[in-house]
Amino acid sequence: MSTAISLEPLKRLIVDSHHHFWDLTKNYHPWLCDEPPISFRYGSYAAIKKNYLLRDYLQDTNRFKLQGSIYVETEWDPSDSKGEVQYINELRKSQKLPTVAVMHVRLDDNDASEKLEFQSSFDFVKSIRHKPKANAQPGLAEHGGMMDKEWRKGFETLSQFGLRFDLQTPWWHMKEAQSLARAYPNTPIIINHSGLPSDRTKEGIEAWTKAMKMVSECPNISVKISGIGVPNKPWTVEANRHVVKTLIELFGIDRCMFASNFPVDKICASFDEIFMGFEEIVSDLTEDEQDKLFRLNAIRTYDMGLE
Repeated sequence: MSTAISLEPLKRLIVDSHHHFWDLTKNYHPWLCDEPPISFRYGSYAAIKKNYLLRDYLQDTNRFKLQGSIYVETEWDPSDSKGEVQYINELRKSQKLPTVAVMHVRLDDNDASEKLEFQSSFDFVKSIRHKPKANAQPGLAEHGGMMDKEWRKGFETLSQFGLRFDLQTPWWHMKEAQSLARAYPNTPIIINHSGLPSDRTKEGIEAWTKAMKMVSECPNISVKISGIGVPNKPWTVEANRHVVKTLIELFGIDRCMFASNFPVDKICASFDEIFMGFEEIVSDLTEDEQDKLFRLNAIRTYDMGLE
């Protein structure tokens, strides 16, 4: 009589398109080190004010097979414009991840061009993130930072160095994002954290959908489906299905990618809850379509050099 062999389920191959590392014993991150804590969209972030290194990340992601990852800047010490990229460069000498990185340059600095040139001298730096000034709530008439002339002057320089731009701004500034994308059609823009759909009321989701539909009309804009936790509520498929499905419908399969935003989103859920939630939400798609969302789109968008 034969004995049945129990096989482990195959791990999904993924590329995490947005995560962080930090070592607070060595490096200064004001928002993680200073007191009192700043206002934060997820509420208290005391749980993540500690080191988060490769071993922690691999433990969080161990139910998946990581082909690669994209490190995103962590609001490093603003007086040290070169330190973060040098830190990541040293990490990459002794560990496989991250594969590529999104670094920080203040685009409205007088020497933004020189800083961008320095960042681009590291071949793993593929994009820049500088969160533009934003209004605290929708409906305010004041323009955000994307309309600032000096900020745009810095943005214009990105293409000279072959750099993309990671845009983190709330959905009520997407009109400005559309203007930016149309003014610089050769610069890829990747919207971070789904356009921040934190207001899940009927009116809030309708306004977010309208804004994201508008910006999705720009072919040089793609979106990271991440950062969709809601304060004081669990991350569930039921809570987030509509957000994920709406973004895929608006941007199309080829301009969406899944990301963890870890360890920040550990405040809301485990890595398994988020990525297995993504799997359930897109289970009706073909395997090829799912593979694009979980890894291939990130590889292509960030020119990661993976197959």
